[in-house]
Amino acid sequence: MTRFFMMAALLAMAGPASANMADQAHRSKVDGIDLITYRSNVKDVVIIMGVLPAGDAMVESGNIAIPTLSGMMLDRGTKSLDKFSISEKLDNVGAEISFTVGPQSLEIRAKCLRKDLPLIIDTLAAELRTPALLVGEFNKAKEQFIGELEASMQDSGALASDAFGRAVFPEGHPNRPHTMKEYIAAANTAKLEELKAFQAKYYGPAHMTMVVVGDVSDADTQADIAKAFSGWSGGQDYLRAAKPAATSAASEITVPLTDKPSVTVLFGQASGLRYSDPDNLPLRVGTAILGQGFTGRLMSTVRDKEGLTYNIGASMSDDSIVDGVWEVSASFAPALLGKGLESTRREVAKWWKDGVTEQELAARKQGVIGGYFVSLSTTQGLAETILADAQRGLDPSWLDAYPKAIKALTRDQVNAAIKAHINPNTMVLVEAGSVPPAK
Repeated sequence: MTRFFMMAALLAMAGPASANMADQAHRSKVDGIDLITYRSNVKDVVIIMGVLPAGDAMVESGNIAIPTLSGMMLDRGTKSLDKFSISEKLDNVGAEISFTVGPQSLEIRAKCLRKDLPLIIDTLAAELRTPALLVGEFNKAKEQFIGELEASMQDSGALASDAFGRAVFPEGHPNRPHTMKEYIAAANTAKLEELKAFQAKYYGPAHMTMVVVGDVSDADTQADIAKAFSGWSGGQDYLRAAKPAATSAASEITVPLTDKPSVTVLFGQASGLRYSDPDNLPLRVGTAILGQGFTGRLMSTVRDKEGLTYNIGASMSDDSIVDGVWEVSASFAPALLGKGLESTRREVAKWWKDGVTEQELAARKQGVIGGYFVSLSTTQGLAETILADAQRGLDPSWLDAYPKAIKALTRDQVNAAIKAHINPNTMVLVEAGSVPPAK
């Protein structure tokens, strides 16, 4: 079966079944928590995902290592159970709970069987509300964090991402990262009292979102959440930039690393857009035409026709809460770096100058909608989509509205968004790896 007919069949199957997806979502406020439940057709399996504003940016003028260390301490025991007892409880029922820290959010992930959902919610609540915060475990967390940072300092992708973020976002912007050296120095001096103060201020239900998807009952889940989190208070809102970031001048940053087989390249700018802004969706689709997958212009030209790389693409990111970035990412062999950059710049300039064609837009819209339905075919994918939409300030009705919004996009809208928000002449170029010396 050809790709075209496979996609057409997929859309035919997915369309009617997903026409009223939002009808399966129930949103409520339970003890201050924004709770969204969604009953899917998958029997017995439940996915829990949540966020609360306690990420790296929330530390403001304090020790920058504290938010990540706070997240790392959550699965190291509670006031009533040590970490071994928690691990045994989870292993006995085949369940998982994990925490990660991003620029603005503490991210929560869990999965279990339906019968074990009350147990997992109770455990999750205890980890958030009454973590043990033992000195010995805190010191171990610091050592682990420092070790991870030291390893990342040899990762060209991580170094390129940090350098790019610092170049396109100004001081004070929530998306501006600190350097790894700064994090290492901060971790070495971090104190447990600072961590306790951070959790007391930022951990709470006030701006927390929890999504529970799978074989769930809305009423039972609300009751379980209310029981486990009753009486919990506190929490802070997300940080908002005073104004969108803007990349006003071209710059080039080199991050040298020895003995690397390739050079990681990031080329782009601040987008100035949040996901919910009107021009975001048309620019995303236009960007996908330029550099998403094997049918994107960058891959078909820079890789397939010219043989300069195995990996290149364009994307928009970091724009759920505040304005984000637009970037091309690629990897080039040192000997092909010059030609690769020249080819990449040429394709971006052509895309910006001439825009996209009607044929490209029609094909990409079909691919985006098909990929969207595929992502919703798993319990985890559905939970991730609902949570991302909630962070973007969108109602669950967007589950149904999104494919319609993609389908309604016009070529004029896409090309106008490209012209309005992208400027190839003021982009930041970051090269990390074994960069050959300038001739």
